Amino acid sequence: MTHTISKVLSANDTGENGAHQAGILIPKDKTILSFFPALQKQMKNPRCSLVFTDTDGVTRWKFDFIYYNNKFYGGTRNEYRLTGMTAYIRSMKLEAGDSIELTKDENGRLHITAKRQQSAEEENGVLKLSTTWKVIRIPL
Repeated sequence: MTHTISKVLSANDTGENGAHQAGILIPKDKTILSFFPALQKQMKNPRCSLVFTDTDGVTRWKFDFIYYNNKFYGGTRNEYRLTGMTAYIRSMKLEAGDSIELTKDENGRLHITAKRQQSAEEENGVLKLSTTWKVIRIPL
């Protein structure tokens, strides 16, 4: 069975706000983290490279899954991130409100799909975008 998660992108994720960040934040939610390989928490800032195939079935994108844990080594960070996504986001012309869908198929291969904004809630004339991760499908 496949395992799929998605995230609605924020202006920070897409670079629209001009702020510099080290990749897209991955919540410490066990269901979301179960999509990614386990990292050795005893190491400072452990990471692994992941290769995703685009929807065309040919184009491959390499991203790094990193646990920035330098808080335990004299720093301040204690967070998971998926980095190296700028080229993908730009090539797909993604904007805040669009989303990415990450899928691990039954053979363990990784796939990425860009989705244009489909729905947004408007409240008092202000557009509100959800920037949370969602589990779409997990293996049983």
